[in-house]
Amino acid sequence: MAYRVDDRLELALRASNEGIWDWDITTDEIHYSGRILRFLGYRRDEVPHLFHHFEMVHDSDRDEYVEKLKQVLRPGGVDLFAVEPRMRTAKDEWRCFRIRGVVVRDAEGHALRMAGSMIDITARKEAEAQLLDERHLIRLLIDNVPLNIYFKDRESRFTLVNQSQAKWLGVGSEEDLIGKTDHDFFEPEHADRALQDEQQILATGKPILGYVERETLVTGEDAWVLTTKMPLFDRKGQIIGTFGVSNDVTELVRTQRSLAETAAALQRRNDEIEEELKLAREVQQALLPTRYPAIPQGSGEKTRLVFGHRYIPISGLAGDFFEVFPVGSRAAGMLICDVMGHGVRSAIVVSMLRGLAERAETEEDLAGDPAAFLDRLNEGLCSILQQAGVTMFATAFYVVVDLDGGELRYASAGHPAGIIRGEEGASVLPLGGRGSGPALGLFPDAQYEHARYPLSAVKQLLLFTDGIFEVQNQRGEEFLQNRLAELVGTADGDDIDTLLDEVLERVLAFAESERFDDDVCLLAMEVREE
Repeated sequence: MAYRVDDRLELALRASNEGIWDWDITTDEIHYSGRILRFLGYRRDEVPHLFHHFEMVHDSDRDEYVEKLKQVLRPGGVDLFAVEPRMRTAKDEWRCFRIRGVVVRDAEGHALRMAGSMIDITARKEAEAQLLDERHLIRLLIDNVPLNIYFKDRESRFTLVNQSQAKWLGVGSEEDLIGKTDHDFFEPEHADRALQDEQQILATGKPILGYVERETLVTGEDAWVLTTKMPLFDRKGQIIGTFGVSNDVTELVRTQRSLAETAAALQRRNDEIEEELKLAREVQQALLPTRYPAIPQGSGEKTRLVFGHRYIPISGLAGDFFEVFPVGSRAAGMLICDVMGHGVRSAIVVSMLRGLAERAETEEDLAGDPAAFLDRLNEGLCSILQQAGVTMFATAFYVVVDLDGGELRYASAGHPAGIIRGEEGASVLPLGGRGSGPALGLFPDAQYEHARYPLSAVKQLLLFTDGIFEVQNQRGEEFLQNRLAELVGTADGDDIDTLLDEVLERVLAFAESERFDDDVCLLAMEVREE
């Protein structure tokens, strides 16, 4: 018997890529959603029973899997079934899944039914293993170099130290130092001077390199050390504290060599981080469309749609993206989005929206209705962000170019409207009605309206993110959307590639810095008569 889930739960499961299952224990009938079938690679009529065919479970995970199943099936047993086993798929591959289920019992505590969810977490497990390996290597490094290494927060409290630093200060373990300051271990004269140096680094962002200082412990012992202190930056470039490297200078040459080696090791780690960010950017760029759909599909058509784009991220990871996809055989959907901010957080939201959009694209009725399409993206993003307790948002503009209907249908979620170019020049698409709706991810119950425009009056269409018109000239004037519309209307090129290049060239010529201060994404369409 199928288990019916309410609409919000279904939406959350789809957004999180989870499948659901329902096992009627009394009849031994089990139902799987289509997503689980795709996870395991089976057709519905051949998929094995998850709770009988234990040979599907990896040898190393099978005993725990069976034992936890016994615990929930036992009369009066636990009600939550939670495992993360490796399972063999129909393609003879081992994949890791998170399986959760809740048991329904009768009055005597006998299990009658169990239902739950399943999701493929192979990528997450692999990433976790890689992260643990990296942390182990870093910890192995700082604990084995012959130096005292420590990290402090903005109040000069220790947040991380190595074994050498703990031994130097005479404590039993590194954890004994966490949350304490130099005043807990040194005489006030030295502790005050160290605090002053660290406050100077926080204020200026400049390190204090290679100076010899005298340390007097509270026990009265004196020592001379060679110390380097540096600002500690987070991924956004904000100073969140300081970190230092010090060593006894009894053997000064050895200490200087060690410091140089440590500095080189830290630089190599910096280079590795930069390389990882570069790789993440390359992956994000690789996910952009490289080929556009043929609209209309088939041959013999005199009218066809031609697409083009320009994508200019200003940082390692961008918050702009776009999609072009077929809606049936004679229409195309054009989506452009701009996620707030930059960096990893924005890139994660981009990935969420891309996944939501790809699922919505598969439903032709939904993809053909711009208002409903944005409704779906907003509901999915709000659900994910609310569960994560994160406040983020994205603006979006979605257009359906319909050859059969002879019209553009479009809707906006807080995003600037596109610009059309025809025989009479160029203008901004009128939104009509209530105009632009709210940005995606802020209001779960937001409603969007779409407007229409005759395709016969359109030769070219340009969608864009706000980075293209927020540049400023020497007088502090922004380029603005109206000036962009005038530029499109007077552009010399007839084809979209020439139009896109001319737009970028003329906007950069306007800008004082001759560069963009925000991510720029341009997406264009041309109605071409063969």
